[in-house]
Amino acid sequence: MKRRHARACAPKRRGRPPTIRSICALVLRLVRENPSWGYRRVHGELVTLGIKVAPSTIWEIRKQEGIDPAPERASSTWADFLRSQAEALLACDFIETITLDGRRQYILAVIEHATRRVRVLGTPPTRPRTGSPRPSGTW
Repeated sequence: MKRRHARACAPKRRGRPPTIRSICALVLRLVRENPSWGYRRVHGELVTLGIKVAPSTIWEIRKQEGIDPAPERASSTWADFLRSQAEALLACDFIETITLDGRRQYILAVIEHATRRVRVLGTPPTRPRTGSPRPSGTW
């Protein structure tokens, strides 16, 4: 009777539950697409997505798959970062010019880093009362 009770009351699984396969697949995808990310960066991205998993679990998944830790961060330079992010980077500036007839004109311009294309987003109309070309809320 004692053995039967012990068999019936024993927990089915012992230890920590296994990590869900979809989370493992997501971790491996993030690691393969971003080889310079360490396990803490991957953990931060998963937290942003609302997935609760420990950083040590990510480290274990990488270790089981034979993926080495991220390389040293000192090897990446500012130029490497700019090259990798060029599609998303824009720079904007206000430019003040003087036209041929002596009036000042303000220009809002943006440059796309990936294509090095400059786009003029607008120049304000001159105000009817004052004749001032300064930017206002009516752009």
